Amino acid sequence: MIDFQQIPSPSYVLDEQLLDRNLAVIDRVRREAGVEIIVALKACAMWSIFPELARHSDGATASSAAEARLVFEEFGRPAHTYAPVYTDRSIGEILRCSDHITFNSVAQYERFAPMALLRGISCGLRINPQYSPVETDLYNPCVAGSRLGVTADELPELPAGLEGLHFHVLCESRPEHLKLALEAVERRFGHFLDRIKWLNLGGGHLMTHADYDCDALIALLHAFRKRHPHLRLILEPGSAFTWRTGYLVSTVEDIVVNGGVRTAMLDVSFACHMPDCLEMPYKPAIVGAREPAGDEPRWRMGGTSCLAGDYFGDWAFDRELRVGDRIVFEDMIHYTMVKTTMFNGVEHPSIVIVRRDGRTDVIRRFGYEDYKSRMS
Repeated sequence: MIDFQQIPSPSYVLDEQLLDRNLAVIDRVRREAGVEIIVALKACAMWSIFPELARHSDGATASSAAEARLVFEEFGRPAHTYAPVYTDRSIGEILRCSDHITFNSVAQYERFAPMALLRGISCGLRINPQYSPVETDLYNPCVAGSRLGVTADELPELPAGLEGLHFHVLCESRPEHLKLALEAVERRFGHFLDRIKWLNLGGGHLMTHADYDCDALIALLHAFRKRHPHLRLILEPGSAFTWRTGYLVSTVEDIVVNGGVRTAMLDVSFACHMPDCLEMPYKPAIVGAREPAGDEPRWRMGGTSCLAGDYFGDWAFDRELRVGDRIVFEDMIHYTMVKTTMFNGVEHPSIVIVRRDGRTDVIRRFGYEDYKSRMS
């Protein structure tokens, strides 16, 4: 049991034992389904754990030149890279650090693939099968007018030299959603599948969720491989690797009461440190808190930035909150650190790892120079 009072506040805290649990699931799917599973840096780019992730994956996927370089240097192998757009400024670094590159459009493929093919890089094209279970438009890659991927009517023929197709239409989804996605791909792009070498099924496969049916996923992948035995199948889940592996530790620094609303003012920010809570939106769990029932006392959590909407609520606790209390948000390793900002120059949470033997390592602290170096 972690003693959160001994953890510096604010900080992101990864628990190695929780990570081990997820990696065991990832390994099982890789082994039993006969597929490749690669780490998506867009969800968690915590490179201090890359050596561990590398032992339980088949590589990593990048979305920019910077991510590709991080994979190349810290993961120890070239990246699978996909970005919505490549530029003359970035393509050289991407070519240097990648062994698979997926292009978002035929025009981008025609512009940059010749350079990649000369280097022996395997090139792919992102397709839009026009199916996604994602209900929030901000996260839906198949929303009407989407800029992500090529639809079937835009692809009468495969470009010369193309070796793979890539789709990404899921988000924290289940096997039944992948089944529908694969059916849409086969329906719209099936005539191309015997002419490529690999199919990237993208991310959003939340196989480490407690309610995820891994048996169904494995059976689904087996069935698809039986129909297309020559294809390498690649999955690139982001959240699954670090799902529920850690926390964001914060402290109550003040209590504000206005119009009957009680707000615990924290040393972290929803806008800066937990942006998906406001964007999705979703309400995070807090250790020791619960949903308020009836007219029991409730608390709103207030962020440290000056944004008026930097708050979330409500939660109930077993006792009144006080200045100095720790507030520990659950499941705060994926899509948090990678999306943080230093708006207002607010204190940036440290990065902490709780080791398997219970030791606590502060991996990184942030200060004034980190803020200043982002400016000019």
